[in-house]
Amino acid sequence: MSNLFPVVHVLSQSSNYVELQLEISPSIKYFEGHFPNAPVLAGVTQLNWAVHYSKAYFPTLESVKAVEVLKFQVMIHPNDELTLRLEHSADSTSLFSYFKQETKVASGRLQWTLKNHE
Repeated sequence: MSNLFPVVHVLSQSSNYVELQLEISPSIKYFEGHFPNAPVLAGVTQLNWAVHYSKAYFPTLESVKAVEVLKFQVMIHPNDELTLRLEHSADSTSLFSYFKQETKVASGRLQWTLKNHE
């Protein structure tokens, strides 16, 4: 099976916030071909992970309606250690930010449809 996700450790968590430590292994499939002599983690992968972990930690979120204020500021390389901060607000919006040490490397805002609670 392909390795598509980093090793994750929960640093802190509440009902509307989670902070995850991500160990970015060189064996992650997304590094293949992007780029052979200087691999970087594509922005689309970072967005995919933000969506994946948001849904995992905030169970009322169903699907992304819109992606806003998306910024990729610093490249992510194999063996980097990142912190991913996810915040979910009551208005079906979540924010994500990736940090390498204390430097923000990527961020964005996601608009969600919510699961129906019956």
